[in-house]
Amino acid sequence: MFKKIQFRNGLRVILIPQKDSESLTVLVLVGTGSKYEKREEQGISHFLEHMYFKGTKKRPTPREVAEVLDRVGGIYNAFTSQEYTGYFAKVSAEKLNLALDWVSDILLNSIFPQEEIEKEKGVIEEEINMINDNPMSLVSNLWLKTLYGDQPAGWPIAGEKETIRKITREKLLNYMKTQYVAGNIVLAIAGNFKMKEAFLKIKKYFKKVSIGKWRERAKLVENQKRPNLILKKKKTDQAHLILGVKGVNLFDKRRYVQDVLATILGGMMSSRLFQKIREKMGIAYYIKTESYSDLDSGYLATSAGLRIESTEKGILEILKEYKKISQNLSLSELRKAKDNLKGKMSLLLESSDARAIFFASQELLENRILSPEEIFKKIERISLSQIKDFAKQIFKSKKLNLALVGPFERKEKFEKILKI
Repeated sequence: MFKKIQFRNGLRVILIPQKDSESLTVLVLVGTGSKYEKREEQGISHFLEHMYFKGTKKRPTPREVAEVLDRVGGIYNAFTSQEYTGYFAKVSAEKLNLALDWVSDILLNSIFPQEEIEKEKGVIEEEINMINDNPMSLVSNLWLKTLYGDQPAGWPIAGEKETIRKITREKLLNYMKTQYVAGNIVLAIAGNFKMKEAFLKIKKYFKKVSIGKWRERAKLVENQKRPNLILKKKKTDQAHLILGVKGVNLFDKRRYVQDVLATILGGMMSSRLFQKIREKMGIAYYIKTESYSDLDSGYLATSAGLRIESTEKGILEILKEYKKISQNLSLSELRKAKDNLKGKMSLLLESSDARAIFFASQELLENRILSPEEIFKKIERISLSQIKDFAKQIFKSKKLNLALVGPFERKEKFEKILKI
């Protein structure tokens, strides 16, 4: 299903052939993100990601960088998370050479023009404005702050306007030289390609990746002893919230138990919370429960946009379902959730870009790769008692966290109902 190669310089390469695909994706993941930042450089990982599109030695302007793949209908982008930064190009299967040339060029030959850095500060400030203007995006930032407080895990990935304005070209280059080193990079190619050809081309294009020791992320501090609540007063026509609890990290054997539990609660249209809050009560358009695990921690959380006058009622109903599931769960619900998770993963992994991130992210974060079939086996082994026991462990009043955006004056009334 895949082949892993590690070069002498530490660069890891994952080749994932898919002969029935019409496309291929070249993806680079770098093991750095907002969790690796210092207070005075908040947002630098994301800022640096933007700058890789602003010109290279061979393609010195942003337009020249963009036109390469625009001319062949390629899909290309980059993204920054707390744990890693990614760059990818998805093209038709015969364009392997072009995709490798483009990705390696922006990664290894970017020139970071001073004038583009100054312009991009304005662009990122507008991105921050966009996030703050969008209640669904804003509440996601508040959720991390609610969970982790004033430490890197709780900071917004885009940074703060004040820190963005102070980032210099020298700071960007120093951060890049520290973090963008061979041992901290995973390159993946997924789709329709020939393995030998891909391997030779990778050696050609990525031989200049620098070698060095990269900065480690700050240790996460977790000491929650009571429910946490952050309320952002904002004039909206809907109350947007994320309500949940801290969960388990990537290395915890219960991570798939957490995934199944989240699916039963709110991961499908026929899930408990969707049926209760939207279909029966009619007080929300969107409501979903998600499971997330990373290197340090994780969470299970329900996101919803509620009718403003029904916000308290909606919160109470979510909490009721959190409590009830440890006492009342059927084999048919468990079966449905398992099949839903496996089916979604199978459908998702039909595309070359999803396959690339699936394999590369496991290698980068966990230093191992499980195939979908191996994950399916772990999901299949989950029992009713495991789900119930896990729900009892995590759904406790002192572990609750609520991030809320809406036209509310006081948070005391919400603090009073945060109990299970």
